Amino acid sequence: MRRLIRAVRILARDGRIPRPLRWLAAVGLLPVPGPFDEAVLLLVAVLLFGFRREPLRDAWRRAAGAPLRS
Repeated sequence: MRRLIRAVRILARDGRIPRPLRWLAAVGLLPVPGPFDEAVLLLVAVLLFGFRREPLRDAWRRAAGAPLRS
């Protein structure tokens, strides 16, 4: 779970990802009660997997070795 959060944080700052998609990822990280934030993250994941696989792979690799920052 920590690696996933790190990867999303990396993707939210990645310049190769279109800005609206980065904003959606940032909204998905907000502590919103209910299933809203999970649905947004799922949508972002599907779009990234479908159209932006290379940045997704890079973020996943970088998240493996990066410490979690608060």
